[in-house]
Amino acid sequence: MYEVEIKVPAGANAVRERLREAGAERVDARRQRDAYYGAPHRDFAETDEALRIRRETPLPDGIETEAEASSTADPTADPTAETTKITYKGPLLDEGSKTRAEHETAVDDGDAMAGVLSGLGFDPAAVVEKRREFWSFAGFTVTLDAVDGVGEFVEIEREVDDESAIEAVRDEALEALDRLGLDGDSQVRTSYLGLLLAEGDETE
Repeated sequence: MYEVEIKVPAGANAVRERLREAGAERVDARRQRDAYYGAPHRDFAETDEALRIRRETPLPDGIETEAEASSTADPTADPTAETTKITYKGPLLDEGSKTRAEHETAVDDGDAMAGVLSGLGFDPAAVVEKRREFWSFAGFTVTLDAVDGVGEFVEIEREVDDESAIEAVRDEALEALDRLGLDGDSQVRTSYLGLLLAEGDETE
């Protein structure tokens, strides 16, 4: 499976309004805590790979302001319903996007999974925390991200099975971004982990 993804810096409020005007549907909102691990047998920073355990809980009000949230809150959502996944991401495959091979599966016990990785020599490297809204637009998932210590971004993505489809889907993603008033040329190919670590280096 390949995840064709483009990420651009943008304010969530403005893009949310454009999504609404375009008839897009908000399908979910979550708070995510991503714990990234280093490998004992190679340097993921050099190989451009990533291994993480993601814990997430619902955000009934999305990442909107309190005033906006009152009209969109889902009273049936359970903010304590935490889910956990483990994900491996391979190196970037495409110079014009953030496309990678990705393998992800649910985990019943996040603490136990962390213990398995620790026992195998995979050490915790960093934690990225963010709030995310997921929207369905033009056959893509558009995500509004507020990342602690990094800022606000918009991601547009679609999964494909065949590597030969990457270029065509990337071009469609760029067109969809343009319809939302976003410039694909401003895309950021660095991961949130990389951006967070870079922020830390600048403050030292």
